[in-house]
Amino acid sequence: MSIIRNIEGDLRRFRGRALVISAAVAAAFVLLAIRLFYLQIVRYDEFNDKAENNRTAIVPIVPNRGVIMDRNGVVLATNYSAYTLEITPSKVIEPLDELIEKLGHVIDIQARDKRRFKKQMDESKSFESVPIRNRLTDEEVARFAAQSYRFPGVEIRARLFRNYPYLDLASHVIGYIGRINQSEKAKIEESDDAGNYRGTDYIGKLGVEQSYESQLHGITGVQEMETSAGGRAVRRLKSTQAVPGNSVVLSIDIKLQKLVEDLYGKRRGAMVAIDPKTGEVLAFVSKPTFDPNLFVDGIDSENWAALNDSPDKPLLNRALRGTYPPGSTYKPFMSLAALMSGKRNPAQQIADPGYFMFGNHRFRDDKEGGHGMVDMHKSIVESCDTYYYLLARDMGVDLIHELMTPFGFGQYTGIDIMGESRGILPSTEWKRTTYKRPEQQRWYSGETISLGIGQGYNSFTMLQLAHATATFANHGLKMKPHLVKEVVDIETKKSTPIAKEPIGKIDILPEHFEVIHKAFIAVNVSGTSASSFVGAPYVSAGKTGTAQVFTVKQNEKYNASQIDERLRDHALYIAYAPADDPKVALAMVVENAGFGAMNAAPIARRVFDFVIMGQYPSREDIQAVQKGQATRPIGKPRLVSEIPWPPRDDE
Repeated sequence: MSIIRNIEGDLRRFRGRALVISAAVAAAFVLLAIRLFYLQIVRYDEFNDKAENNRTAIVPIVPNRGVIMDRNGVVLATNYSAYTLEITPSKVIEPLDELIEKLGHVIDIQARDKRRFKKQMDESKSFESVPIRNRLTDEEVARFAAQSYRFPGVEIRARLFRNYPYLDLASHVIGYIGRINQSEKAKIEESDDAGNYRGTDYIGKLGVEQSYESQLHGITGVQEMETSAGGRAVRRLKSTQAVPGNSVVLSIDIKLQKLVEDLYGKRRGAMVAIDPKTGEVLAFVSKPTFDPNLFVDGIDSENWAALNDSPDKPLLNRALRGTYPPGSTYKPFMSLAALMSGKRNPAQQIADPGYFMFGNHRFRDDKEGGHGMVDMHKSIVESCDTYYYLLARDMGVDLIHELMTPFGFGQYTGIDIMGESRGILPSTEWKRTTYKRPEQQRWYSGETISLGIGQGYNSFTMLQLAHATATFANHGLKMKPHLVKEVVDIETKKSTPIAKEPIGKIDILPEHFEVIHKAFIAVNVSGTSASSFVGAPYVSAGKTGTAQVFTVKQNEKYNASQIDERLRDHALYIAYAPADDPKVALAMVVENAGFGAMNAAPIARRVFDFVIMGQYPSREDIQAVQKGQATRPIGKPRLVSEIPWPPRDDE
């Protein structure tokens, strides 16, 4: 029996199936082509980067930090390279404590190293390496290298370390660097400079190191490395070298800085010396000081406690942040304000019985029995309190505020390091906005009286007082104080000086200037600080001051020997020299030292001898000044150029 087939039908069905299959195959190829186009063309850059990242690794090259020098080229902050032993917590396969215990049998790890490691680890992410030991010796490096296979997640790295070769000298000016903490990391990541800090672990924390961070840091370089599947570097593909940070040249003369710090000895206080014509700070002293090298690796708890808990507060920058009543150093400015406002004329006299009565309160003069008949010149030279009690009453707090503000009292000077205190130049508005209770907000007339002698609410920094003195010495022309003289580009060697343009002018009439100027000179010739300038081959101008820390009762007499040392009066002094063409103006305080004539003016005399005469005091003279036992210089001075640098132990 035969089967009859419909050939045409079979062919139609075959062709239909073939067409469907062909269409499906074609559609599949079209989809594949589209996918290939999408992957290889549209997303080419993305996948190429991923492939490159799997094949290559970008390694940042941390730049050398710029050096800091004094005005004569003495290097005050520099770098050196050393090996560190570091742990990356995310790569460790055993408990950290056990790992560190094992490491201790290979490398000497002290308890302070462990504490510092724990603190830094808490501030870091798990994939970041954290030093457990710094500054390894060559022997320690070799010893670990031979056993490194036992310690996954531990490696030796070469790092740059900051070094301050003169230890605590000028530490408040230079500042220090420290490990970047979490809050600083957040700020960096939000800034436009985030890429420049890849691989950087340290940042400026204080002083010039902090304020000139952008100049000192440099530009981070990169290395592109080819890696194996296991992540091991095979070869370097290309690199961009890091650019070291620029050199920062201070206006400070480090020899002068050392001299002043030595003259203070163990006493607390601050001094700022400024070139009135340029605003350059020649010395910026805060005593006591601290060693910034302690902070480079992360300060240990013992040293931190010693610094932080000390009653002498060595971490406080007294020149920048310490505020003090100006005492009698305020009187010349009060007299100038009286002349400018017309409240007094130079010849106008008052009778001083030794006190000033305001209501039922007796404001005592410093001289029992008074100074007799007192005009403006005599009031400054002999420092008559009664004259200024009366003047303050006649002027009133708001007029005093108005006329003192242009000199910078109670204002930011704008110096080029961070953390400046504003101080207090009181006014009725200041009191209303400072206090909460209505009875505290009211200004009482009796509060004005003490302002005239630099007491009461008056509270200024030595920087402000030095700036005001320099402004007067410069005939009212105001220059912005600055600690950095110039920045030198590391590549081009081009120097960018800090601008020396005036920032303002106080209109002081020549006749008014002469009245105060002559009184300033007379203070150092025949007045309260005359003994310090006997034999000086130049003419200087100055004013001593004593500021109360502890107020005795109205009917009691101040007796320093019966008061705790830290409650005794501060010794202050302002001065400029040479008087007719000043090269330096300064303000200083020696805390709880009593009279400025005995404990402050002698230091100023040695500063003037240094700047004007190029003389450095004898060793016995320095020791006598430290003890408050010398006004005029003793012993044979040395030429500044003959003083060895770096200083020897006997210097």
